[in-house]
Amino acid sequence: MFDSATFLKNLTTQAGIYKMLNAEGEIIYIGKAKNLKNRVSSYFKSSSATPKQQAMVAKIAAIEVTVTETENEALLLECQQIKRHKPRYNICLRDDRSYPYIFLSNHDYPQISLHRGAKRKLGRYFGPYPSSVAARESLKLLQRLFPVRQCEDTVYNNRTRPCLQHQIGRCTAPCVGLIDKASYTLDVDNTVLFLEGKSGVLIDQLIGEMETAAAALNFEQAARLRDQIARLRSLLEKQCIHGEGGDVDIIACVTEANIACVQVFFIRNGQHLGNKVFFPKMTDAYEPAAVLQAFIPQYYLDKPVPPELIISHALEEADLLHDVLVSHAKHALVMTHKVKGERLKWLEMAANNAQNALLTHLASKQNLQARFVSLQQLLDCAIVPKRLECFDISHTQGKQTVASCVVFDEEGAVKSAYRRFNITGITGGDDCAAIHQAVFRRFKRLQQGEQPAPDIVFIDGSTIQVRAAQKALAELMINNVMIVGVAKGENRKSGLEKLIIGSQNQPIDITVSACGLLIQQIRDEAHRFALTGHRQRRAKASKQSVLESISGLGAKRRQTLLKQFGGLQGVARASVDGLCSIDGISRALAQRIYDTFHHSDDHSI
Repeated sequence: MFDSATFLKNLTTQAGIYKMLNAEGEIIYIGKAKNLKNRVSSYFKSSSATPKQQAMVAKIAAIEVTVTETENEALLLECQQIKRHKPRYNICLRDDRSYPYIFLSNHDYPQISLHRGAKRKLGRYFGPYPSSVAARESLKLLQRLFPVRQCEDTVYNNRTRPCLQHQIGRCTAPCVGLIDKASYTLDVDNTVLFLEGKSGVLIDQLIGEMETAAAALNFEQAARLRDQIARLRSLLEKQCIHGEGGDVDIIACVTEANIACVQVFFIRNGQHLGNKVFFPKMTDAYEPAAVLQAFIPQYYLDKPVPPELIISHALEEADLLHDVLVSHAKHALVMTHKVKGERLKWLEMAANNAQNALLTHLASKQNLQARFVSLQQLLDCAIVPKRLECFDISHTQGKQTVASCVVFDEEGAVKSAYRRFNITGITGGDDCAAIHQAVFRRFKRLQQGEQPAPDIVFIDGSTIQVRAAQKALAELMINNVMIVGVAKGENRKSGLEKLIIGSQNQPIDITVSACGLLIQQIRDEAHRFALTGHRQRRAKASKQSVLESISGLGAKRRQTLLKQFGGLQGVARASVDGLCSIDGISRALAQRIYDTFHHSDDHSI
């Protein structure tokens, strides 16, 4: 048991972070404090501790402390550690993907393209965009407005005639000299003005060019510019936020039933680039302000911060967060929750989007939880199962056998826990032996602490497959896991499956229970995962020459044989004496080569 009194007696009063660990050494909570002693002490005062804190404190076996110079440094370190360790009792942002940009290369005839990742290339970057879909949509619009090339330099440098993009009016074909540099540069400059949000300046320039072309009786060029202006105005009407300018992120949060939804609207150069929804991981009920307090630093401390953030709730540590973000962004920042006019309308829209997304998410999650309760009732379990696993086997006529294990919990598929097993050492086509080997190997790993053990294991099969799985668990002396077979229904029709439970003789019809869809889903996912693994293994085997399977025949000797006999068919027709005539091929090796081609039913070439 953790001796809190002794620990607190010697704890520093400086700023820093603290990590709470359980008996297994797992970090369950990370926090920051201006005064470590005061903050950590508050957890052990029963009068002020919340039920969540009491449950967490009961699991503490040790506390590790890192002292920092300032509270700002503590906040930065806390965010980094939370994103790295994802402790159970913290609010964790689970989306760590990088965001895309539109990239304009530093080239005589620049290329415009989508970019994600480190900014190592020379050129200009515009964004970030909320998703690659939004960035690609912008690129398509730009192709219609200003036909700047989007092909890679390797393609550009090797073209000898215009490509299809030129033929449909999406590129001016600088690769074969169909546009002079001055005209191409003008299209590039217009593209930059558009991406910088200077649409008014751009339209004025195009109008001036149109009038000049008309005065010079170049009506074709004037008509092209007129159409370009019309398309640009139409686009701006759809994208622009009236009364807004510059770069702004609008962030709204709603919470319900211990679940939070955060909606982020991205405004760049006065244009709405799209929005993104997040569901931070939580283990207890938090107010929206507390969620935003945790979300904002985790989200922005490895991304560019716009000059203005509009948030839906006032934050308790707004000044501290503002200072940290300014230090990270290296520019001035306005962060406010008090807005009016057009900005208030957009903040309300973000809040409405968050509310709708949360309701959809809750409906889906509640349905899944209801199915787990239904599964408990159907199988007469003592408690509602928390974790399910399902095994399936895939092979072609007994070859390249692969077993799959998929995992579901109350939030759906746990893909990080999926596993595949290449089955060896069994008679081809023996599904029972394959199930036995897969279950044995899986639970051997679970005994070693690789993953939590499931409450129920589903086997895609009937009684004999269930017995094979039970035998594997018995050999490992595991007797607290229910094994359930999912037998195919009449004519293998989905929805007519029967459940085989242990030694019961009477199968259970899953159509009578609300958990039927859940069982079908996990069974279908196991089948998909096994089939994908089998196809990959089969494809790999089909690419392997039969010579590679012969022991003692290395790469150099294989190459020599193929050259000497003119290919694999020549090697197959060669006699033992003929094979022996090749340098490095002994008679014993020649006999193995000869036997491989004359006593094997499957020659994969």
